[in-house]
Formats: sequence, C-alpha cells, structure tokens
Amino acid sequence: MSIEIRNVSKQFGDFHALRDVSLDIASGELIALLGPSGCGKTTLLRIIAGLETADVGTIHFSGEDTTDVHVRERNVGFVFQHYALFRHMTVFENVAFGLRVKPRSERPSEAQIKKKVMDLLKLVQLDWLAERYPSQLSGGQRQRIALARALAVEPKVLLLDEPFGALDAKVRKELRRWLRRLHDELHVTSIFVTHDQEEALEVADRVVVINQGRIEQSGSPQQVWDHPASPFVYGFLGDVNLFQGRAHEGLVHLEGMQIDSPEHADTQDTKAFAYVRPHDLDVQRYSPGEGIDASGRPRGIVAQLSRAIVVGPIARLELIPSDDHKPADNSNSETLIEAQIPAQQFKELGFKEGETLVVTPRRAKVFLDEAANI
Repeated sequence: MSIEIRNVSKQFGDFHALRDVSLDIASGELIALLGPSGCGKTTLLRIIAGLETADVGTIHFSGEDTTDVHVRERNVGFVFQHYALFRHMTVFENVAFGLRVKPRSERPSEAQIKKKVMDLLKLVQLDWLAERYPSQLSGGQRQRIALARALAVEPKVLLLDEPFGALDAKVRKELRRWLRRLHDELHVTSIFVTHDQEEALEVADRVVVINQGRIEQSGSPQQVWDHPASPFVYGFLGDVNLFQGRAHEGLVHLEGMQIDSPEHADTQDTKAFAYVRPHDLDVQRYSPGEGIDASGRPRGIVAQLSRAIVVGPIARLELIPSDDHKPADNSNSETLIEAQIPAQQFKELGFKEGETLVVTPRRAKVFLDEAANI
C-alpha cells in the first residue's frame, strides 16, 4: 500500500509539531523517520495511524483519502518501544489477540487462528516459546513477539515507534538485521521512527530527516550521508567538526587555513561554514616552517593532541587548536577538533599526548551563511 501525505501541519498549543509536511511512500517501502527528540517524527507517525488528527493536510492510502477514517478502519499494525504485551497472557495468546477480537463475521476459526499464530511465531523464530509468559522472555524476544502480534491482523501498513530504543546495543544490532530480513520477506509498507542515525542508515530503504517539524532531506541512506542537504543533516548524521570562515571566489578562508570550494566560485566575501568529518582529517606531526603550500597559503590547523582513545582498529584524537588557529569570535573557549585515523597508523607515527600536530581536511562540505541558518 502506498501512502501520500500532503501539507500536514499540527500544533499543540503554541508548539508547532509539524509544519506543512508532504511525503510519498511507495508500496512495500521501508522508511525511517529520523530526527532528534521533539522534531515531530512520532507526531507524523501517529497522524498516519489515525491516533492523532492533523490540523491541516490530508493522508491518502493508495489514493483513498483516509484523513478522517478511524484508526480501527485503517488496518495498520503498531510496534512501540515498550512492547505493550499482555502480561497475563501467554506468547501464543498475545499474538492471537488481534484475531480473536475481530467481529464474528471476520474472525477466523480456532484451527485457522492456531495455524496463523504458529506460522508467525516461526517467522520471528520464537515458536518454541508459545506457552511462556512475557515475564519469562528477554527484551529482544518480547519485541519480536510484539512484532508478530502486529503482523497477525495482516496490516497494510506497519508502524514502529522507536522499536528497539529500550534494548541494549548488542540486541538492538541483532534486531535491526533481523527486521531488515523480515521486511525483505514480507514487503509490508513500513515506517519506523528513530533518533539513532546508525539504525536508520542500516535498516531503511529511504531516510527522511526531520527537524523542527519540517523535512530537511529525504533520500537513500547513501544519498543523505554523501550529499547532506543542510548543515543540520550533516551534523546529525554522525560526528562532525565545524570551522568558520569566509568564502571568496572559490576559496574558503578558515581558521588558520584555506580550502578550495569550486562550487562557490562566484561567491564574494561571504560568511561560510565548513563541515569536516573526523575521518576526513589528515593528521601529521608539526614542524615549524612547514604547513605552507606553493602559493604561501597555510595547509592546515596547528593543534595540540589533548587525548588519544585507541579502541579496536580506530584511534580517536582530540586536539586543541593553537591560539592562532582559534576562531576570532570564540577565542576564549576551548575549541576541540576530533580526528580519526587507523590505530596502526597512530602506532607507527608514535603520536604522544601533549605533542603539537597539524590537521588538514581532505574533504569538506561548505555552506554559505544564508544557507547555514546559524
């Protein structure tokens, strides 16, 4: 089932939860609504479900206007963060619940219910727990039962609100992989809400990044990672260093360095912000007199290695720029630069905490002041 969301707005008192949101979701697509707490993603999910009513705008399921259709008539399945299983019922009875409460004319026979429930429990790989109670299950098992219960009524749309948020990191990772495999088998149109960037990028066909009630960007995980549409998207999708400066005729003059920015070749002396991911910083030992290119321009930022955290294959470096390389309007604060290099390289170079290094961006994304909204 496809979903068309058109010009949806929602206010709670003076708070604008959603502002003129439009979005098309293809049949069988798995969409992640990604954003920080309070950005409007759960409100949008609840409006799609029929649990909330939009102040303005419409929702269509496969071309049919469902804006005013009651939640019971929308045929959606829900999975929430906190399982919401019935504690006094066995796993089997929990999954069967939605089938048993159907109107008599639509209710399957007991034999059909039993077969369907056991098939679903096999699908979520928990048929061996059919007679246990929720209190006897792990968090990950409970969430899979909650998903089986949502699927029992054969929903046209599956809605998941932070489904793995209450679980520990290892279980979350396992369930993410499992959910992706399950979706590839069932192809139910699915929308899940998350504030976990890794989760959205790993599981979804398409990521919709929401900020302050508006869609900032919609695209494949690779698209939003490689080509962030705004400073917010760039900053939200993983760690990032922000450098301030001015763009002029294809060059950006930053704190202690200059970088090429051919996309801004026509720009004249405009305030600019350069975003650089930690793994896109080159780190070398500093020697006085070095760090100048053939044109006399500084190559990088001179900084002191404050802390090195080596875990597994990656060395994470925290560096404090020298006074000459701190932003002029922020010189009293301790600006921190984060860099990542392979642990083997860190070992071979023999960097020590307290040592002076020079960091140079290999790649940067530059936004001009009018686009940066900062």
